[in-house]
This record gives sequence, structure tokens and C-alpha cells, in this order.
Amino acid sequence: MSKIADEQFSPPSATGSPCVRVLCVDDHPLVCKGIAAILEASPEVELIAEAHTGAAAVEAYRRLLPEVVLMDLRLPDMSGIDATQEILAEFPEARIIVLTSYDGDQDVYRALESGVRGYLLKEIVHTDLIKAILAVRSGKRFVPLQVTQHLIDYFPEVALTSRETEVLVQVAHGLGNKEIGSLLGTSAGTVKTHVQSIIAKLGARDRTQAVTIGLRRGIIHLGSGVSAASQSMLVH
Repeated sequence: MSKIADEQFSPPSATGSPCVRVLCVDDHPLVCKGIAAILEASPEVELIAEAHTGAAAVEAYRRLLPEVVLMDLRLPDMSGIDATQEILAEFPEARIIVLTSYDGDQDVYRALESGVRGYLLKEIVHTDLIKAILAVRSGKRFVPLQVTQHLIDYFPEVALTSRETEVLVQVAHGLGNKEIGSLLGTSAGTVKTHVQSIIAKLGARDRTQAVTIGLRRGIIHLGSGVSAASQSMLVH
């Protein structure tokens, strides 16, 4: 089975039974190539299109109405969760599987809350991809044990508020309380209170460990704006 251009539909399989028509959304060409190779080897699925941005994914879904979507969480123009929510707002029965390298419990929670039917890590995609697609297509959910274990490890946990998450992001950027207060329009004392709350909720020793835990659990993610000094600090 060859990859089909965005404008085309998948033909029936050689057996006469239609394959599960799949849209792959990922901005990394090598990932798309690997997924295409896996799907091509299976007679049960067909890759009908690829999209490399969230906007392209929404448009491709409208045109092609795939049966299953493989959705990366990190896209150039929006998050995979935002793209998922846009698709589901228009097509409530859409079946979407997150395909990502992020395994933090907060990443999983946010994805499941957005309405995805499956959550698959790229590192185990070779063994579980076809199984996940077929399960989700049949109306089931697919979350492998490796992912559910992260949820169990941190359940129940007190979640950070949106403001605390904002503060933690700026702490990860290496900013002090006064700088964060100025950026967020509040006082350094209020920021200090938020930081203390963050440390307590995450069970951290200090600010640095709070950032490390936040990154590991997917509460925050390092972006290109994080200073080199902050990234070096987090290595140790």
C-alpha cells in the first residue's frame, strides 16, 4: 500500500474489505516515514494522508473523514490537544490516538480529558500501533500499561492551579520572584507564596527539584525560550 496524497481517498484492500483509513499528524518527516512503513506492512490499515500542522490536520479531517487519527502532542502552530478539540467539536465521533514521546501523567490526563480514544508512546509504536488502531476503530480505548502506570504512580495528586503552572514555567526560565511578579502583574511576595505551594504540592525540596518534577510529569515543557543556564541547572 502506497502513501496517498491528501486529496485522495484510500482504495479497498485486495480482499475486498475496506482497510481502516488513517490520518497521521506529525511534523517530523522521519516519524511519518516510520509510521507509513508500519501501516504499509499491515493489510488491515491504510495511511490516506499526512498533516504536519494542527490547522492542516483539521482541514484534512474535514476533507477525508478518516476512521482513525494519529495525533502528535507537539505541533508547530498549536498543540495536538487543541487540534483534537477542534476536530471533536465538529466531528464528535472522531477516533483519535495520541502518538507522542511524552509520558508524564499530566500529559496523559490532558489528552484523555480532550476526548482522545488512545495514548501511544512512540517508543513502543512498532509493537502496539496496529493493535491500537484496530481497538480504537472498534469503539474501544487503548492505553498501554506503560502509560497507565504513570497515572497510578501519581494518583491521587493535588493539581497545580493555572497560576501556579504559569509561575513554574517562569521558574524553569530561570526568573526570580520579583521578575516573575513583574511579568505576571503581581507582587514578589505573592509569587513566593505560589512557589512555596508548588514545592509542597509536588513534594519537592526546592525550586530546582520542583521544575524537574514538573518536566518529568508533563506539567510544563521546556521550550526554546528557556535559558541555557536554566537547562544546565536542571541536568544536575
